Amino acid sequence: MSNAVLSAKNGVDILLGLQWGDEGKGKIVDVLTRKYDVVARFQGGPNAGHTLEFNGIKHVLHTIPSGIFHANALNIIGNGVVVDPVIFCKEIDKLIALEPHCLSRLEISRKAHLILPTHRLLDAASEAAKGKNKIGSTLKGIGPTYMDKTGRNGLRIGDIELPDFMERYQALKDKHMHLLGSYEPPFDLADAEMEWMRSIDRLRKMVLADTDISIQEAYKSGKRILAEGAQGTLLDVDFGTYPFVTSSTTTAAGACTGLGVAPNRIGEVYGIFKAYCTRVGSGPFPTELDNDLGQEIRDKGHEYGSTTGRPRRTGWLDLPALRYAVEVNGVTQLMMMKADVLSGLKNLEVCTAYMYRGEKITHLPYSLEADLLDPCYTTMPGWDEDLTGIHDVTKIPAALEAYTKFIEQETGVPVVLISVGPDREQTLWRA
Repeated sequence: MSNAVLSAKNGVDILLGLQWGDEGKGKIVDVLTRKYDVVARFQGGPNAGHTLEFNGIKHVLHTIPSGIFHANALNIIGNGVVVDPVIFCKEIDKLIALEPHCLSRLEISRKAHLILPTHRLLDAASEAAKGKNKIGSTLKGIGPTYMDKTGRNGLRIGDIELPDFMERYQALKDKHMHLLGSYEPPFDLADAEMEWMRSIDRLRKMVLADTDISIQEAYKSGKRILAEGAQGTLLDVDFGTYPFVTSSTTTAAGACTGLGVAPNRIGEVYGIFKAYCTRVGSGPFPTELDNDLGQEIRDKGHEYGSTTGRPRRTGWLDLPALRYAVEVNGVTQLMMMKADVLSGLKNLEVCTAYMYRGEKITHLPYSLEADLLDPCYTTMPGWDEDLTGIHDVTKIPAALEAYTKFIEQETGVPVVLISVGPDREQTLWRA
């Protein structure tokens, strides 16, 4: 592994996505974890799907940090995460079959919020009410859980240790049922509640911790900490393509609030992006390829949601959006994923600017709606070579090297890694 990925100073390094999610963060966390003592998820919930592949086996993690397969790393689910106990316990069961001792290196924040069965009902009712303006929610109750968090009504992991937990649960459930009114549930609430309570009982036996203190103590003792984000920058509730966004802070700032880390303790910020763009669900997508080529990229890149199975929309690389994400996050190192998917294309189009309301701009405007904006493209040569078997970065095609350098010039940040396949070994370091 290149030394380029090591922090220039002591601190908490952050790894996050720079597009609309699904960039391949799980693989890179898995690759980097051998250099870290702590890996911590700082936001999101089970709508995330971080895919890792090694030894010919594919693993999809939804709530658990992607460093869980490394015996040397403590894995932390931070206070900024929302947890569905049922999904979480199913994920644990799959992990234990492969890693029997995984629970011994996992801590769950007492300050993380719980997703209730009625949160899922609220999510479904809200999405149904939007009609054609649906945002593409995964219907896992994540948005309503964050709403209860900011509304100061939520239940937290630590509450399950308190003697009045059932009273707290019932009060929140009653509030939800009042809001739902005559809405007809799409699943049996009584059965869902029983399964949820069984999972709560299992959760009580796991390591529940004040993880903000754990991270602060790890930092003071000189341990290396990697903060892992979910979704992507363009889905951030403040800086994404609102309202077609997630409910949490997916940018580097979210690592501070989602883990209890002071801003001056942040070291490197690793930004992950695909060599092209994808998006799941509704919302603007300026470079979308809604044609046969888009389908070809979708099939070749297996662009179907690891959590939902939904087909992802595909399109060309969008540099104004990428530059924006780099600046918002203070990215220090870029990592390009799925370069192998573009093999065989004669030419590549790269969006370098927009025509926005009659003016050519190179930044991300307030609105990306199609009737206000047209992408401006630069054409670059493609490459025919199969990249998946390359193990030496000096052997990559000249066209791919030119593509990579063009991205570096446009963003002002070095691309230190090119991924040429899903396996952890299919990783080429450029620095």
